[in-house]
Amino acid sequence: MTDQTASLASFTGEEAQKKLRKRHRAERRFRAYGVAAILFALAFLVFLFTSIFSQGWSAFLQTSIKLPVEFSQDVINPSGNPDAEDEIFRANYVKLARAALYKQLGIDAEDRKVRRDANKLLSRGVDVQLRDMVLRDPSIIGKTEDVWLLASDDADALLKGSIDRKTPSDRRAVNDQQVAWIDQLVDKGDMEKRFNTGLFVNGASSNPETAGLGVALIGSFFMMLTVVLLAVPLGVCAALYLEEYAPKGKISDTIEVNINNLAAVPSIVFGLLGLAVFINFFGLPRSASLVGGLVLTLMTLPTIIITTRAAIRAVPPSIREAALGVGASKMQLIGHHVLPLSLPGILTGTIIGLVQALGETAPLLMIGMVAFVVEYPTTPLDPATGLPVQIYMWASSAERGFVERTAGATMVLLAFLIVMNSLAVYLRNKFERKW
Repeated sequence: MTDQTASLASFTGEEAQKKLRKRHRAERRFRAYGVAAILFALAFLVFLFTSIFSQGWSAFLQTSIKLPVEFSQDVINPSGNPDAEDEIFRANYVKLARAALYKQLGIDAEDRKVRRDANKLLSRGVDVQLRDMVLRDPSIIGKTEDVWLLASDDADALLKGSIDRKTPSDRRAVNDQQVAWIDQLVDKGDMEKRFNTGLFVNGASSNPETAGLGVALIGSFFMMLTVVLLAVPLGVCAALYLEEYAPKGKISDTIEVNINNLAAVPSIVFGLLGLAVFINFFGLPRSASLVGGLVLTLMTLPTIIITTRAAIRAVPPSIREAALGVGASKMQLIGHHVLPLSLPGILTGTIIGLVQALGETAPLLMIGMVAFVVEYPTTPLDPATGLPVQIYMWASSAERGFVERTAGATMVLLAFLIVMNSLAVYLRNKFERKW
């Protein structure tokens, strides 16, 4: 009997060891799967950022040509009246730029084919550049000034390596004569890549070299301002009422379920709601930043309410009991204790909601914020567009130059998102209290 008991104990011990080793192997596999999943996600993230940066860094540089432009009074202001702004505005500035280019290249201005090839080195936006210079300082009329004018998209692509010089001339956007002129200008220091300020200040344009994010940045600012002014106070007040004042019952449970459901509704549904209510019913203008801000406010409200309620719940009951125990009113309890202690969570939820709103495209497309807007919007009721919508519009353009513009604008949007998320983390760590 003793031998059987010892044998059974030995067998049981061996089985237990086998099961223990099997469990340890399973645990190691599980950990390996987790590490592999993280590495897989990081690899895709690195690939994504590498792809965006490799295509987008060149958007922050733009090729320009330095030309001695003669601001001839006969062309700009033949009447001699300095107050004739309409005459100055409609002057043939392209003629001045081309004449300066012919002189710089030393070519025969009588040969039409040579002129046509040379003209393709200049951007179609040079007339706006020269006109703005004259309107800012009319005293340059009659003088010759060295001006850095934008090169064409093809010339810019050649210098950035997007066009292969080894490609046969008949299959290349820049012919051999144009390549020779570009090399001549580069060797003389009259053509170079400069920081592209136009990417941040210019409005919409059909030419890649003159297209910018100026209107989109202002439109996004107006929309985010609308969201902050409406969604934050409404969301915080709604969360406070539901947590501190609303009686618990079927009605409050139904409201809570619907708020949670609204947070999961596709964003395009909010766009349809904005189109039906704000534009068709209330008659607000299409493409206006105010309408976009109102739509994004409706979309952001559930997120702010949910995160604010979670932050309020995190305040220990002892704080409430102590405040009420010393005679504080309900309003004093909320204003002096609950809100200050839940502020880190409220700020984090608010910033996360704003980040989500900043990157939304679908609802803005539904309310017509895809307008071709050149001038800066001065009020939230003026036509505008948003940063993600501008990226969408550039991505759908066929020109080669808009590929780098799309990636560059994506880098700008990512920079905003990273800064806002970092701010949320910083504020939470700064004001958070451990209980």
